[in-house]
Amino acid sequence: MLLASGRGNTFFLPREFLSIHGLGKRQRHHIAEGVLQAAVKNAVRAADISKPATCHTLRHSFATHLLENGYDIRTVQELLGHKDVSTTMIYTHVLNKPGIGVKSPLD
Repeated sequence: MLLASGRGNTFFLPREFLSIHGLGKRQRHHIAEGVLQAAVKNAVRAADISKPATCHTLRHSFATHLLENGYDIRTVQELLGHKDVSTTMIYTHVLNKPGIGVKSPLD
């Protein structure tokens, strides 16, 4: 989940990261955008990956893999939070298939 804040974005971790704070209140931890970006940068460096990779690279890869696996463009649009489907259509240019790569039930 992504929440906008005045100084950037705050990311909330999944339910598995719930913990008990203070007077027994269960909460999710959150991390700032910069912390997530630094973690990705350190992971790329530790993995000795020579190509540049960022959080946006992961987002692009996620969208591309969904489309390659036949997910509907509108589903990908919703998952990425794009207001206009034309923004999501940018991801289709990397596919080696005509259209958006949806498989026919007859195939």
